[in-house]
Amino acid sequence: MSVIVVSGTGTEIGKTVVTSAIAAAAVAAGRSVAVLKPAQTGVGPDEPGDAAEAVRLAGPAVTARELARYPEPLAPDIAARRSGLATLAPARIAEAAAALAGTHDLVLVEGAGGLLVRFDEEGHTLADAARLLEAPVLLVAPAGLGTLNSTALTAEALTARGLRGLGVVVGSWPASPDLASRCNLADLPKVSGLPLLGAVPERAGTLPPATFRKTAPTWLAPPLDGTWSAKTFTSTWPA
Repeated sequence: MSVIVVSGTGTEIGKTVVTSAIAAAAVAAGRSVAVLKPAQTGVGPDEPGDAAEAVRLAGPAVTARELARYPEPLAPDIAARRSGLATLAPARIAEAAAALAGTHDLVLVEGAGGLLVRFDEEGHTLADAARLLEAPVLLVAPAGLGTLNSTALTAEALTARGLRGLGVVVGSWPASPDLASRCNLADLPKVSGLPLLGAVPERAGTLPPATFRKTAPTWLAPPLDGTWSAKTFTSTWPA
């Protein structure tokens, strides 16, 4: 696959770090990678955004592109309306991703929050861009209590829209997981119907970039250019 759409089941759950880890693993596997952030919210004009963070962690070989930036930390359509800036249509996202795919082996399109967060006045979402791209969607989910419901709902939304789910990655695996987190390792694939494709440790984004790049493949399964095994990991953290 040349394009993967990365969506969270919510916000602030490690989506950017997971995107960065996938980029780092792909680069380590010898692939050229681009990270596309369609709408960056809550960041000032001179501050680094999520795409820049992916370059910082995964390395300068990664191409970063951002289509729109809104200063307030809100859903893109609301942030655009409040700032007086233009909204972002899914066709523009798809066109940008397709252009990057023409010159890169892998393009990672990182959404804003969850799958159905609105981008424009017509209510278009990341799901609409994924449909135009005919690209699989990777879900990033939290580890703990409540994640089964949000992941199941997001997976159902994918199915209802005729989109293909690639798998689920736990965005921030705790150093000392509680019972709910350990149980969720086995239950996330059951409720979503999607394979578990990785677990990125909490605070992974604070690692020195060189350490992050070296370690990233161990957090991700082979379909994401990694060496991580769901079976081995689950047995390490029995419920």
